[in-house]
Amino acid sequence: MFVPFFETLRSAGVPVSLREYLSFLEGLRAGLATYDPETFYYLARTAMVKDERHIDRFDRAFAHSFQGLEQISADQVLNAVDLPEDWLRKMAEKHLSDEEKAEIEALGGFDKLMETLKERLKEQQGRHQGGNKWVGTAGTSPFGAYGYNPEGVRIGQNESRHKRAVKVWDKREFRNLDDSVELGTRNIKVALKRLRKWARDGAADELDLDGTIRATAENGYLDVKTRPERRNAVKVLLFFDIGGSMDAHIKVVEELFSAARAEFKHLEHYYFHNCLYEGVWKDNRRRWDEQTPTHEILRTYGSDYKCIFVGDASMSPYEIVHPGGANEHWNPEAGQVWLERAREQWPNHLWINPVPEKYWPYTQSIGLIQEIFDNRMVPMTLEGLERGMRVLT
Repeated sequence: MFVPFFETLRSAGVPVSLREYLSFLEGLRAGLATYDPETFYYLARTAMVKDERHIDRFDRAFAHSFQGLEQISADQVLNAVDLPEDWLRKMAEKHLSDEEKAEIEALGGFDKLMETLKERLKEQQGRHQGGNKWVGTAGTSPFGAYGYNPEGVRIGQNESRHKRAVKVWDKREFRNLDDSVELGTRNIKVALKRLRKWARDGAADELDLDGTIRATAENGYLDVKTRPERRNAVKVLLFFDIGGSMDAHIKVVEELFSAARAEFKHLEHYYFHNCLYEGVWKDNRRRWDEQTPTHEILRTYGSDYKCIFVGDASMSPYEIVHPGGANEHWNPEAGQVWLERAREQWPNHLWINPVPEKYWPYTQSIGLIQEIFDNRMVPMTLEGLERGMRVLT
């Protein structure tokens, strides 16, 4: 039954062999991944991925082959095996009408929200489902998962649903962007070429054909002329927002990343989540323990770099203006402080937003980022990219 999965992996460019596939089947027969989607994923990845460079391709092939695996009914699993319900049940999401959502009021600000959460955690005993107060699932409480509240703390839910959480208490895994992805259109490269500035520097090691012909004709003998190699002198520093609401824009961001890799010789990139804070990272699989301090980035790359942020700028406003408002950790300084430092360090800066421009006025955080970046925000369209390249030049 897993032959289509095996074929999908090979089609996706994962060099999996029959031996590795048989090892995966042996692990299943041994009961290493029974009724547990997460364990099943790691068993398959461990058995069939031998190089971490292929993990991204494996993830996409796995998602394609087993879409909906996590939505298997808990009752179906409980009927198949006698295990404690708390181990297996993932509560059904509670879908509220617009009228019901409008009736749920926020607690009244970030500080009040965090204070109330601490009190609830001290008072609550045991597991809770539904309701509007305790930390639990499928309810309207500000704390928990798979429910709704306009200003809440998400705990124990693997992805965003309403994009309203002020803070997320989960360590989620994001994947790196694939800069080798085939572009859907060459027009992105054409737009980026507006930023290129050619300069000649270095040793005279490139044949100057026109100069050689001219000198040979004038002198009556072969007179070889050389010149410094032509190089792209533009330096580009890219910051990519990754994970969460950006998952919906991965394809177009990968196209942009691939085009930038092809166009700019001096290109550096880093990842962040939602807003710039005190640390950034190069590898999303190690984002918790291999971060680079943002102060170090500010010191390393001079003001001659063109600085481009790529992100949907869609988040809780607390994440931008409030210390401690970061989505997944406690930030000593507000995100706005770091964005202003980046803007001052790199005067040639730009924010590229994959959200269609007509929707920007409906998201408060987008307006805040626009203000911080002096309206240097463009949509991720061909017209937007051309407009952005003109801004940077």
